Amino acid sequence: MSQALVRIAAGWLMGLMFAVAGSIVAVNVINNSIASPQQPVREYLDALKNGEGEKALGLLRASVPQSNAAMLDGSALQTAAARIGDVKVGTAEERGGKQVMVPVDYTVNGSELRTEFLLERSGTEWLFFHKWSFVPSALPVLDVTVVNANEATLNGVPVNMPNGRNAFAVFYPGEYEASLNGEYFSAPSTRATLSARNVPAAPLNLMTQATDALKDAVGGKVKEFLDGCADEADKKQQLQPDCPFYHATNNRVFDGTIDWSITDYPVVKVEPFGGRWVVAPLDGKARIKARQQDLFTGAVTEIDAVHDFSFTTRLDIEADTVKLTPLLSY
Repeated sequence: MSQALVRIAAGWLMGLMFAVAGSIVAVNVINNSIASPQQPVREYLDALKNGEGEKALGLLRASVPQSNAAMLDGSALQTAAARIGDVKVGTAEERGGKQVMVPVDYTVNGSELRTEFLLERSGTEWLFFHKWSFVPSALPVLDVTVVNANEATLNGVPVNMPNGRNAFAVFYPGEYEASLNGEYFSAPSTRATLSARNVPAAPLNLMTQATDALKDAVGGKVKEFLDGCADEADKKQQLQPDCPFYHATNNRVFDGTIDWSITDYPVVKVEPFGGRWVVAPLDGKARIKARQQDLFTGAVTEIDAVHDFSFTTRLDIEADTVKLTPLLSY
């Protein structure tokens, strides 16, 4: 009877030992997987990919500096993370003081980059499982400027640019692209990649240019003005009309014979200057045809002269309206 009890007790003891060993193995497996310091990093990267800014901010335990928050959620955040590929979360490295560093290697547009996240042990769950959290920090800020414009597009989202500049709080890692694609003004896109909170990215500077649509609109108004000026000079039979062009002669010109026309219209150039847009001086050629009589000899001859002219204008643009005011000096 006693031997049977011994065998039973030994069986129970052996089972208990296997159970304890299994529990230890299970605890270690869990601590190296879902309870590892890599897990919050994976969850954070997934939140970026899904455009879940609130979740990402909570996981990162980051404060938001005074800045524009347009890049911290939704499609703008998804776009920033979408360009990240070949993500590899590395092995945690001890940093002392219950802190570890988790490296993440990845590529952006073919370039190999690394981001290092600092985490700390913040307690345990169910007595055995480690709990890891990001060491609190502040989000980095991306500066964007645009020449002579109060708006732009950042990661596909329209953003306000008061006085041509703004600062945006951003998550990392991520890539941010600024552009301007307006009807009258545009700028080539420019990109910046942020791989760490303490490695600031170069500012995104948009060099705005006038579009062909604006040049065509200004050119149309210049042509309208010059043609109207020539027609008015013909109606009033003026050699020196209120126009950029004129003809001077000491001879008598017969009324009804004066005919002005524009032979070369100015080439329009719109450029930034002093915080506004200006039209470069407009140079062209005008032809006058008329009949004249020499006051000394009485000889009658034909006038067929081409005159160079130049004038400046003031350009005003409000929404979709382009206004051009000629500035003539006499």
